[in-house]
Amino acid sequence: MALILPVRGYTPKIGNDCFTAPNATLVGEVEMGDFCSVWFGAVVRGDVHYIKIGHHTNIQDNVTIHGTYQTAPTHIGNYVTIGHNAVVHGCTLEDYCLIGMGARVLDNAVVQKGAIVAAGAVVLENTVVESGWIYAGVPAKKVKQVGDREEMLHRIANNYIKYASWFKEEAQPPAQSSDVKF
Repeated sequence: MALILPVRGYTPKIGNDCFTAPNATLVGEVEMGDFCSVWFGAVVRGDVHYIKIGHHTNIQDNVTIHGTYQTAPTHIGNYVTIGHNAVVHGCTLEDYCLIGMGARVLDNAVVQKGAIVAAGAVVLENTVVESGWIYAGVPAKKVKQVGDREEMLHRIANNYIKYASWFKEEAQPPAQSSDVKF
């Protein structure tokens, strides 16, 4: 089970049917909806400001989610995919968006519904990543319209529910066979 720590009187609230990897860390004022997954080495640190995560969202390996004290909480919508090693800090990720591997999304930025932040991109403070576009580069700029990707993003989120189920199955004790003779 993940390391789940209270701080300043807040204990993370985790929805139903969520998977949290054994070495994931959730701290403080974190609220996560149903069918989410927090993968290996990820840190969701709601110590200095709150973090709200919708349902069917996957937070992949080594992701860091945090905020800025008294000024920038983090809001993450439904069916959001946050790729390996990304940093999401004091920003808003609306429904059905994808944050690529190693990307950075900084304080008060807004990634609108269905937008994609490419791998390695840096979304600077106060930037609005427009719905239906891919933003890439450092700093991230609008590079390509993606059209309707909601179905693809929905599929990715559902794939992570399936992947999480494999770990839940492994946690079950093996069935005993009545055919075994001693």
